[in-house]
Amino acid sequence: MTKTETTGAILTADKDWWRGAVIYQIYPRSFQDTNGDGIGDLKGITARLPHVAALGADAIWISPFFTSPMRDFGYDVSNYTDVDPIFGTLKDFDLLIAEAHRLGLRVMIDLVLSHTSDQHAWFVESRSSRSNAKADWYVWADSKPDGTPPNNWLSIFGGSAWAWDPTRLQYYLHNFLTSQPDLNLHNPQVQEALLAVERSGWSVASTASASTPSTSISMTESCATTRRLHRSAATLRLRRRSIRTTIRNISTTRTGRRTWNSSSASAL
Repeated sequence: MTKTETTGAILTADKDWWRGAVIYQIYPRSFQDTNGDGIGDLKGITARLPHVAALGADAIWISPFFTSPMRDFGYDVSNYTDVDPIFGTLKDFDLLIAEAHRLGLRVMIDLVLSHTSDQHAWFVESRSSRSNAKADWYVWADSKPDGTPPNNWLSIFGGSAWAWDPTRLQYYLHNFLTSQPDLNLHNPQVQEALLAVERSGWSVASTASASTPSTSISMTESCATTRRLHRSAATLRLRRRSIRTTIRNISTTRTGRRTWNSSSASAL
């Protein structure tokens, strides 16, 4: 029996499944549109899974499809626990998982953990004051005496990596768009919140509808393996960011760069 003939298959737990695996990346927006709005969706991915399986793929990797204002095409997440309406619903994701497993395909999703949208509830609270419960969940810093940004760091998209917030009267760090504030990954609460997202059901088959906040989870051994991989990957990303920040904080006067005083920003 070939992979495409498998019915009701349950993937065997294997922590090393990814070694040598063929992983097919899917960008939802341009993959397959099923409702005629010109934007690809989760139902479109599900419809094409038999073809992907027939190609010999072992897994699919889906680019972000979470709730987002789409200023960076989904990489600015405003809600980690729901599907953006342009891509479908949580029920559509359930069906995608079920069909993938029936065909012997594992499913990986692209969680954006270094930053959120400025519309995310975490940032809305963080920017509201310097004393709220999430005040230290993002990278905030005071301005220089003349009101300019804390240092000369640049955004990957160009311009300063710091944006002024008139409510909090501080700058916040954004390595990408100004609408993508960087999370403070040195904060243990942030680390746990992100790992909770990975444990919440995206790594398994959620059975909740888009209108149901509480999500019940149907877990198979294969999904548990995927969850462990996601958690390990998240930990590695957190450590990598910590190393990058440490390097940035070292004075490099011999190269002519400005010295960064880490005490100016509570998050660094």
